Amino acid sequence: MPSIKSSFKPVRVAERRRVRNKAAASEVKTVLAKAERLILSGDKEAATKAVAEAISTLDAAVGKGILHLNNASRHKSRLMKKLNKAAAPAARPAEKAAG
Repeated sequence: MPSIKSSFKPVRVAERRRVRNKAAASEVKTVLAKAERLILSGDKEAATKAVAEAISTLDAAVGKGILHLNNASRHKSRLMKKLNKAAAPAARPAEKAAG
């Protein structure tokens, strides 16, 4: 606790921000986990929607200053890589059958 009277308000403000940031960071983790789970399940449409939602949530977190831009970019890149990799094997057998 601060000992100087003028220091009490910044402490209260920091606590409000910490609670808000914690909720937003938790939401980011939740949507990322959901997207990865859907990618692994093989449901292409649901996975694509979940990835789009995750990217939107990551961008919102960057805008609020909860995540660093590079951190969000890294998460988006890895998520898209997983989505593309999961979609690729479905396309390969059709190519081999045609060729």
